[in-house]
Amino acid sequence: MEKNYPFSTDPNEFAGKRVLVTGGTKGLGAAMVQRFHLSGAKIALTARSPGSSVPASALFLQADVSTPAGVKTVTDRINSEWGGLDILVNNVGGSDHVPGGFESLDDEYWMNSVNQNLMSAVRLDCAFIPGMIERKSGVVIHIGTLWHRLVQSDCSLAYSATKGALSSYSKGLANGVGQHGVRVNMVSPGFIETESATTFIEYISETQKIDIQAARQALMDRSGGIPVGRPGKPAEIAELVAFLASDRGAFAHGVDYLLDGGCLRTV
Repeated sequence: MEKNYPFSTDPNEFAGKRVLVTGGTKGLGAAMVQRFHLSGAKIALTARSPGSSVPASALFLQADVSTPAGVKTVTDRINSEWGGLDILVNNVGGSDHVPGGFESLDDEYWMNSVNQNLMSAVRLDCAFIPGMIERKSGVVIHIGTLWHRLVQSDCSLAYSATKGALSSYSKGLANGVGQHGVRVNMVSPGFIETESATTFIEYISETQKIDIQAARQALMDRSGGIPVGRPGKPAEIAELVAFLASDRGAFAHGVDYLLDGGCLRTV
């Protein structure tokens, strides 16, 4: 991985830790992979297709973890080669952009969203948390979104709703496993400049017949504006994830951390 990382890191911070990041070849996932890699972790990542940002030493697992078969491919390989995980980051998520509002989302669209944004995490948690409980040590981090708090009525509704379900699930899971040495948290980013955000900006530009800059501003305005004046950067999310996964975050448990530049002005 040649891309420069914008923050300083300790090469021994996660030495010896076995880390899996799902959806790790682009956007937030790639930034998290890079952060853990630079900090000495033994890193594995999943994606449906290979990317250009995979560290040479990483274990890349080509799989669609929104399906039971994809999750089995990942868990079988990691358990066979590593014997389990110390840190699991459930980052996979997203939605397809379709014209119209809620009425345009059919059963298939909803079920795809459920599998991608909720069940991928549930299945991987069920596969790896028992080993963490047995070792009395482990960290699980779910990646959510601001939009489960600021829900829109367009095609993002299914995404928002299923990430909202993930937040409820994450809290309940934390209540069940904390006493066994396993910490569970969630990070919910606002508007972050990623490849998928760029795709959504292009979609807004096309559907609203406005230029790219106006579409980018429209996306910022969807949440009432971003008080810090800009979208976030993937590495800024990766830094919070790394803190929560580290010993420094040992008292953090059962929380959904919103990182949105101040968009949500109420608690």
